[in-house]
Amino acid sequence: MTLDLLLRGGTLVTPAGPLRADLGVEGGQIVTLALEIYAPAHQEIDAAGLHIFPGVVDAHVHLNEPGRTHWEGFDTGTRALAAGGATSLLDMPLNSSPPVLNRAAFEAKRAAGQAHSRLDFGLWGGLTPLNLDDLDELAACGVVGFKAFMSHSGLDEFPAADDATLYAGMQAARRLGRVVATHAESDAFTRSLTQAARQAGGQGVRDYLASRPPITEAEAVSRALLYAEDTGAALHLVHLSTARAVVLAAEARARGVDVTAETCPHYLHFTAEDAERAGPLLKCAPPLRDAATREALWTALKAGQLDTVGSDHSPAPPELKTGDDFFALWGGISGAQSTLNVLLNGHWARGVPLELIAAVTALNPARRFGLRGKGALTVGADADFALVQLDEAFALTELHDRHQANPYRGEPFRGRVHATYLRGQPVYRWTAGGAHFDGEVRGRLLTPTGDV
Repeated sequence: MTLDLLLRGGTLVTPAGPLRADLGVEGGQIVTLALEIYAPAHQEIDAAGLHIFPGVVDAHVHLNEPGRTHWEGFDTGTRALAAGGATSLLDMPLNSSPPVLNRAAFEAKRAAGQAHSRLDFGLWGGLTPLNLDDLDELAACGVVGFKAFMSHSGLDEFPAADDATLYAGMQAARRLGRVVATHAESDAFTRSLTQAARQAGGQGVRDYLASRPPITEAEAVSRALLYAEDTGAALHLVHLSTARAVVLAAEARARGVDVTAETCPHYLHFTAEDAERAGPLLKCAPPLRDAATREALWTALKAGQLDTVGSDHSPAPPELKTGDDFFALWGGISGAQSTLNVLLNGHWARGVPLELIAAVTALNPARRFGLRGKGALTVGADADFALVQLDEAFALTELHDRHQANPYRGEPFRGRVHATYLRGQPVYRWTAGGAHFDGEVRGRLLTPTGDV
């Protein structure tokens, strides 16, 4: 047998820990792993000194195509993801236009992804009061799950799910074998606090942060967990910003609720004080918290209480991020390129094990959303991996998302992605001369196998 690709002498990041081994690829899959592989190969790479991570599976991305490709599209968004070591993504049902609320919208986004995505991609469907009758149709199309907002989404075309809608959606999702993902902030609470701030003339960063205190997240998380427990639905709590919310999820899991918890790199890297400094680039919902809360999230991550880390990459054109009224600005952070880097900083500064980083960025999201062949460096899996020089320090200056209005610009990191491979083909390579992308590789649609 002649292999298509042979990586020699690299350190594989496996669930059991780092392991020095050779890796052989044929037909887009990993076909052999051994301390030494003696088979010939059409291409051989000396990976000595490099760590080989399973390709990042970013389960929380907003690429906004079709309809708002000028915000971010599959082409530029997946360039940034690939530069950060990602090989698969799950795209949220907004902010594309129309949002993915029915079959026609799903097919439009699927076609855009198949035409322009450089990485394999799956699609979330929406769960709103507008489309409860369309959930069966969306499941048949192949959505990985249904995303609901428990507060205003920022777009009237994707309204928040009231309690009855969320409960009914969870009942349907249980029947259909799909996960429900919730943006958990209390709508009534945040609206009331925002109204009070506006009436008092508030429009600054601190006014906005105060309008969405941690209790608004904890209250909504508690409600979502109650509905999931009652319906038996699989629940995924996205972008948790506080350790209190993570603990609520862990306690529910301990009593049998089928729940997973996600946080984002920006909650692990930045603080509310950074938001005051950077302004619109760091506006998000839930908002950034104080330094003590950030450290509590790192502690929860190391304790295994967080299942996934997703970028929540949600860019917008500069004009939507410009102005003096912080409440009126678009809330979303560009971070598709930086998830693995933030976690590798955590490895060096906080002792986060490499195998845990691989789990929360690849193995766990692949398992949770039924993405067969993704998430691990095992025989029979897709040959999706990132080659990382673990101890290389650098400042992030070369960005690849559409607008590059990015709060991570200039941030110091330790652990550079040197190459990203999708199904055994290079999609991104970094050299001293800069970044190189393979324009021939195109992503495939990912649909769940049911192994949630």
